[in-house]
Amino acid sequence: MTRSFMKTVASMRLGRRIFQLFLSLLVLIAITFVIGRILPTDPVGTLVGELADPAAYAAMRARLGLDQPVLVQFGHYVWNMLQGDLGVAALTGNPVTEDLWRAFPATLELATLAIVLSMLVGVPLGLAAALRRDTWVDQTIRVISLVGHSVPVFWLGMIGLLVFYALLQVVGGPGRVDVYYEGIVPSVTGMILIDSLLAGEVAIFQNALTHIILPASMLAYAAMAYITRMTRSFALEQLSQDYVIAARAKGVSPARILSRHILPNIAVQLITVAAISYGSLLEGAVVTEVVFSWPGIGQYMTSALLIGDINAVVAATIIIGVVFMVLNFLSDIAYTLLDPRTKEAG
Repeated sequence: MTRSFMKTVASMRLGRRIFQLFLSLLVLIAITFVIGRILPTDPVGTLVGELADPAAYAAMRARLGLDQPVLVQFGHYVWNMLQGDLGVAALTGNPVTEDLWRAFPATLELATLAIVLSMLVGVPLGLAAALRRDTWVDQTIRVISLVGHSVPVFWLGMIGLLVFYALLQVVGGPGRVDVYYEGIVPSVTGMILIDSLLAGEVAIFQNALTHIILPASMLAYAAMAYITRMTRSFALEQLSQDYVIAARAKGVSPARILSRHILPNIAVQLITVAAISYGSLLEGAVVTEVVFSWPGIGQYMTSALLIGDINAVVAATIIIGVVFMVLNFLSDIAYTLLDPRTKEAG
């Protein structure tokens, strides 16, 4: 097989995956849009009020395009979305795009710290469980993972607030910073940990860190459980391979086998696991943000849903779905680039 042929095959695979990505995005937008239209809420009533004049009600309905067939409405929605227009939020009166642009960095910051924590803890635990298979170490780690996988995040969050904030007072309370620090740091990235450092506000950085560590840890626990189980599974598969058995027979230390053979061979699989977990964390942040009053997309969606602001709910759902799909797409590409067996499989 020539190199040019391999490049052609790789290009075709990349093109096919990009096409699948856009097709999936279109299906996601269509399903979310239709669900938004069939929900038992009245977006016109939300904007003009239940006691509005019928003429004003009809005028607003026409202005929103709701008097058009659903297919036409969907076409307009996609066209406007391509131009960055997701409608106006009844919740705030602002363009939805503006609201999401303000809320998304908070969710991204929370989910990013959570995935870092879950990888830092989950991978070593998974490796330790595999290396100590069927011992008390393995059993303990499996129980910890099972608990993390089974217990609802919102319950963990409330228990965490009760213990670490109310009783022990070792972490900050709800919100991103204490009230007297709000609005001091100019928003550059929208992530207060980074913005406070850029502004040289160390005290605000420390305060923000005490506020984010608890929700990030609670959010990370479920992801850590999944990462631990997958890492253990990947490592056990490698430990049963002939090259590892031969290395052990030659007296190679477990640490060297781990660092030189097992970790490099499971790294590509861990990238996929991390991407899936990251996307799940963005979704899971919805509940966590409500519990911790975290001003991200999750809390924005919940507030919008409570007043029947369909524009905001649909747009936020699409944004989270799009991020999840793009993360999976990128992990798929990374998997292809880093694993030569995948390239050869064509």
